Amino acid sequence: MDTQVLGISIDHVPCLKAWAESLGGVNYPLLSDFWPHGAEAQKYGVLRSEGYSERAIFIIDKQGIIRYIDIHDIDEQPDNEELIRVIRKIDPEVTDRQVEAAPPEKLELPHGGIIMYCTNWCSDCKKARLWLEKNHLEYSEVDVNGTPGAAAQVRKWANGNLVTPVFDIDGTIVVDFDEQKLRETLKDRL
Repeated sequence: MDTQVLGISIDHVPCLKAWAESLGGVNYPLLSDFWPHGAEAQKYGVLRSEGYSERAIFIIDKQGIIRYIDIHDIDEQPDNEELIRVIRKIDPEVTDRQVEAAPPEKLELPHGGIIMYCTNWCSDCKKARLWLEKNHLEYSEVDVNGTPGAAAQVRKWANGNLVTPVFDIDGTIVVDFDEQKLRETLKDRL
């Protein structure tokens, strides 16, 4: 779609490299805004007084004009369909182009037992792992970013939102790390 994605963080380069590796790699450049600390984030108005930046998306057109801003919670994932819609709206040359999607792979998602749909970086996923381990509960993980069909399944369960973690416990779905709902659902196993 004649678009360049860039990731920018106030972390230094070794942190960015480790983060990218934890995701299994990323396919766009990562830029460090480490020194002077947060200078670019400050220019865009997303540097917090605590010294870290908001999680934000900016779409900038070919003339350098900011056409779209989305500032969202660190645990939320942006809606790619919304971003594609905005890009098509601001650049008439790409309006009629189709987004080439990878052919869907035939992969059966797991069933039975405790299955946690999650990501490596989500703080609630990390809390959920600790909670499951503390309660000696065996579970399987499905990476929503790396497993074909997983993100689409989570969106079906979460009213169109890509939320993590989501649990499939023998067919009972628990959206987000809701300890009370998990306790109720797993009461026979605790």
